[in-house]
Amino acid sequence: MIMKIANRIKRLGTETAFAVSGQAREWAEKGNKVYPFHLGDMNLLTPENIIDAADKYIRAGYNGYAPNNGILPLREALAEDVGSKRGVTYSPDNISVQPGGKPTIGKFIQAVMNPGDEVLYPNPGYPIYESQIDYHGGKAVPYQYEQTETGFAIDIDRLKSSLSEKTTMLIYNNYNNPISAESSREEMETLAELAIEHDLWVLSDDAYYEMLYDTEPQSIVNIPGMQERTVVLYTFSKKFAMTGWRIGASIGPEEVINVINKLNVNDESCTNHFHQWAMIEALQGDQSGAESILNTLRERRDAAVQKLNEIDGINIATPECTFYLFPNVTKIMDRKGMSALSELQLGALHETGVSFCTREHFGRTQPGESEFYIRLAYSGISVNEINEGLQKLKAYFEES
Repeated sequence: MIMKIANRIKRLGTETAFAVSGQAREWAEKGNKVYPFHLGDMNLLTPENIIDAADKYIRAGYNGYAPNNGILPLREALAEDVGSKRGVTYSPDNISVQPGGKPTIGKFIQAVMNPGDEVLYPNPGYPIYESQIDYHGGKAVPYQYEQTETGFAIDIDRLKSSLSEKTTMLIYNNYNNPISAESSREEMETLAELAIEHDLWVLSDDAYYEMLYDTEPQSIVNIPGMQERTVVLYTFSKKFAMTGWRIGASIGPEEVINVINKLNVNDESCTNHFHQWAMIEALQGDQSGAESILNTLRERRDAAVQKLNEIDGINIATPECTFYLFPNVTKIMDRKGMSALSELQLGALHETGVSFCTREHFGRTQPGESEFYIRLAYSGISVNEINEGLQKLKAYFEES
């Protein structure tokens, strides 16, 4: 007897970077050296004051259920911290604590998108956008980026041409994974104008909002008319090196936050109780640990950019945000006579041990794409290994 699986599961995608992790793990298990540029995980310790706070609260007995929307002291702390850093005012009722940043994507889509609605999303972009839109019966409509001398900018004309009467939502990931794109104020204001004109809900994915090296972050919720239509995806994962702690928040208008709270009850009841108390320390306590994390990432970024630019055929600008590099490798592909990025990716792993993702891991490739890109994350690899690995990659990339 063959049991049937629900048809909707066929529409569910995955985070394809984890497939590259599996390849790298298998290669390492065979005794080979691997330089892990593939996954945006972190090999840095969570700041000690946060660890101490978590230990304090688990030992104090905060091991039971918490309110489905999150404990009030944390929601108060998030309202103050997130609001003040974006120049707006939030109350605890605008906050729904989540087990990570990712749940906000699916829950917001469920809250505001009906089957058949169209959702604009960045491509290349975080693959879970595409997955969740498809899974819940929407139509995922990509907008793309143009390469500039300083990085990448949204192709506004293409985005405008993709709007229709069925468009109900815009997903916006300023400080973008995988391409580290940072909007100008003009670009952000143009998106806001379009959202207001077409009455769109907006998901502002702020996972990397505070992962900036020399500039101050800007938020679309700060633009008049946007706070009431925007949900912010907040996560502790990046700033505090807490990818495995799984805690974040959905922040936005009370009407949609109430729906997300109802989904919390159905999905997981509540977010980890003692972690929530520890996050108050993360927000309000000593920030030197977070500053140290950012400084370490800056050193890694600078080392990686320098080594990549030493490779014949690569010319990459220094991004001001995230911990990803997205070099154009079209000349490398031409030199090696390759037509598939997967061939370059596996070849690099087996010949050099350098493991990275490609553009194809970040949303469906679109008609007319003629350039080839790879993504390297430097959040989980030391400066010494960056230099060593990319020197080997240089030799491989420069071979005919």
